[in-house]
Amino acid sequence: MHFTLIFVAMRTTALLFILSLTCIAVHAQEENAWTGVGIENNEMVGKVFKHTPKFRLPIPDVSSAYELNLVYKTHGTKEWQQRRRFPVLGLGFTYTDYGLNSIYGKCYGVYPNFQIPLVTGRRLEWTLRMGFGLGYATKRFERAPVYDTLNNAIGSHINNFTLFSTDLRYHLNTKWDVQLGANFSHMSNASFTQPNLGINMYGAHVGVRYFPDGMNPKHTLHDLKPLKNRWLIEGRLGLAIDGYAAAGGPAFPVYLADVYVSKRWLSKNKFFAGVDYSYHTSVYAFLRNNEIVPGHEAQNSYKSAVFVGNEFLMGRFGLILQLGYYLKNAYLHPPQPYYEKIGTHFYLVQQEHGVMKELFLLALLKVHATEAELVEGGIGVGF
Repeated sequence: MHFTLIFVAMRTTALLFILSLTCIAVHAQEENAWTGVGIENNEMVGKVFKHTPKFRLPIPDVSSAYELNLVYKTHGTKEWQQRRRFPVLGLGFTYTDYGLNSIYGKCYGVYPNFQIPLVTGRRLEWTLRMGFGLGYATKRFERAPVYDTLNNAIGSHINNFTLFSTDLRYHLNTKWDVQLGANFSHMSNASFTQPNLGINMYGAHVGVRYFPDGMNPKHTLHDLKPLKNRWLIEGRLGLAIDGYAAAGGPAFPVYLADVYVSKRWLSKNKFFAGVDYSYHTSVYAFLRNNEIVPGHEAQNSYKSAVFVGNEFLMGRFGLILQLGYYLKNAYLHPPQPYYEKIGTHFYLVQQEHGVMKELFLLALLKVHATEAELVEGGIGVGF
């Protein structure tokens, strides 16, 4: 039960993304057969690194991974695809061998991903790809039935899996690409259950892409009008689950609320800035149980911060990158004064007119440097 909500939140986000990708691909098949639909594989070699002093596991000499990615090159069935210069959508599968199976085990990951062009030429391109999904770890911290307390990085089999990669890609012809790039992967359960230091790995990769019916579908061009660079007042309400510090301990709810303003720019992004609040019942329980600051537990159990960020709009989906700085921290707090959030908004309502302009669901991963704190699910609105 400790990781049920993280599983539901990440699975829901992934399924919504996959459903959107499937609908686009079916539409593409009707108009352009299989043009733009392809498959790629990447051979990765990397290194696990210690991202916190608490990470005391031995570091393998070398780690390796294999990635299979089903890709679809958009061609303008939706206006947002043209605004984003026809990005590539994908569904990735990764097998990772960290190099020390008795401690780390293996990781199996599945993740929707989104590739954006940075520099594009006739033969050569440079791209950035981001993927967010689920990971299954074969080894985890446990006392029974199999005694394994050395692995203090992973406390559950089901985890969040995140992959960032950048590629320098060369088009051999209309069907084949070769690529060389760098990557970073993160796996953790976002503190649903302890321990939860997470495993981070950086590395390099080489790979190929193959498009059976060609990589250049005919673009459907729209007569796009620039969207108004409007300002909105927005709010989010979220809920997360925080595992207590002790391995196998209870899980406590975290209540989150944000208020911010946003401004749309270039018809495909939203810059935003605001303040947030989070109340941590696990900190409250710790202070009460240990009779620390008696009578003042509540005011020492919340965090507040200012934040800025950008949302990359893709139809009903928004990719969120957010950076926050704490104005007030809880009694138990991370050493860094800042945090990052990565995740998605899925819009139930999007309109240019009316009092309520937006209504959306959200799934956000909050991290401090490279250590995950929580996964937040919730709802938001914009006026």
